[in-house]
Amino acid sequence: MKSFVAILALVAVAAADVAHILRSPEADASIVQQDADVFPDQYQYSYGTSNGISGQEAGVLQNPGREDEGIEVQGSNSWTAPDGQVIKTVYTAGKDGYRAEGAHIPVAPPVPEYILRALAFIESRPPQPQKN
Repeated sequence: MKSFVAILALVAVAAADVAHILRSPEADASIVQQDADVFPDQYQYSYGTSNGISGQEAGVLQNPGREDEGIEVQGSNSWTAPDGQVIKTVYTAGKDGYRAEGAHIPVAPPVPEYILRALAFIESRPPQPQKN
């Protein structure tokens, strides 16, 4: 029984939280710049951290009081990837959805001309009746 308790104690020590030993320097980053202005119909904020992360965003209420009321947003953020590449994203959000741009974001290849012609042909044909 004593050996069982001793083995259990060794397992507990081995399974102890060692996150503080493996802690990344990124975990100690601090905010070095921060600004925010919030109003009923608009807002803006920006921030920067000691490890080079930064961001900013501004939003404006569009069509207040109407059924299609919504916020239009523009913003950006950037950071440095582990390989040293600076990743920057610029985005907008609003009635047309969320759109992000950045050199790191994959872009779909162009649709081949023959596919566009086939789609136009299919669209020009009347729908066929469904057979049950």
